[in-house]
Amino acid sequence: MKSTMHAVLLTGHGGYEALDYRSDVPVPRPGPGEVLIRVAAAGVNNTDINTRTAWYSRAVTEGSNAGGTAGFKGADDADASWAGVPLSFPRIQGADCCGHVVAVGEGVDAARIGERVIVRNLLRSYVGWRPWECWTFGSECDGAFAQYTVAPARETFAVRCDWTDAELASIPCAYSTAENMLHRAAVGAETVLITGASGGVGSAAVQLAKLRGAKVIAVAGRAKAAEILALGADRVIDRGADLVAELGRDSVDVVLDLVGGPGWPALPEVLRRGGRYAISGAIAGPLTELDLRRLYLKDLTLYGCTFQEDAVFENLISYIEAGAIRPLVARTYPLKDIVQAQEDFLAKAHVGKLVLIPPAD
Repeated sequence: MKSTMHAVLLTGHGGYEALDYRSDVPVPRPGPGEVLIRVAAAGVNNTDINTRTAWYSRAVTEGSNAGGTAGFKGADDADASWAGVPLSFPRIQGADCCGHVVAVGEGVDAARIGERVIVRNLLRSYVGWRPWECWTFGSECDGAFAQYTVAPARETFAVRCDWTDAELASIPCAYSTAENMLHRAAVGAETVLITGASGGVGSAAVQLAKLRGAKVIAVAGRAKAAEILALGADRVIDRGADLVAELGRDSVDVVLDLVGGPGWPALPEVLRRGGRYAISGAIAGPLTELDLRRLYLKDLTLYGCTFQEDAVFENLISYIEAGAIRPLVARTYPLKDIVQAQEDFLAKAHVGKLVLIPPAD
């Protein structure tokens, strides 16, 4: 086993200068109940960029892309993680991990060595498996932007499929976020509106909602419509359109929202009476205006979606192994090109996932 590895260290909150690609980072060692994973691929996600830029701080009121290059100078480091507590630096980010188990810690069956695995991105082991508490892999602990990483054995899942490593690395964060929204809102064979449908989470939500028998209306840029229809959407509406004019009031059973921002007030209007709204992102801006009369007079239910019950990730494993879903990988990059990957991610010119590949030993 090597003693050092290539990895990207996040040295603090800020712009791209906070990402330090190094070749002399110590290889971690698995502790009790943990496995050591040789990382084969690591997806790029909003949460990695939002953590770097300090967008989670309540002092930030802009959309997440606004600080993607330089970070948010007015952010408060004390609450700039998604968990609302200060981060420890340096930190190896990377919420998405696909790789192979190469060593195990005390109490873990050595037969697991050699398994191809993905890691649950919202870890419950380190917080005692308590409801509503979790750590994000690559935020509260080191993640997958490295050649090697450690993870709890019980939250590291062997997956048997013919997918590429890059495809498997597309699953943990984006697909669990999408599945969690569908799970929490109990989506079935009904009409679902998905905002931000061309991104990693949005494109996952399109596929997963169709798997549940839903009629899917996707909101995305006009240039991406054909690709989103190919994923299974029944209709694509341009992201600049007037949703009330396009759909009519009280026309949608469920909204899965990843965007927020100034277009938000239209969403309660298109929800039917008794409808459900689930949110797990606000890339267009975290602040909006809500007429509370629309909320209670229409008997709407709102779900904020972060914490995931065990069934969410277990569902994903079953979908993969049954061949029920297939992620869309837009492009892969060497790990050393993480800045280019994040620049492309923020440009939003792609549909699906961008994935980083660490160097071979």
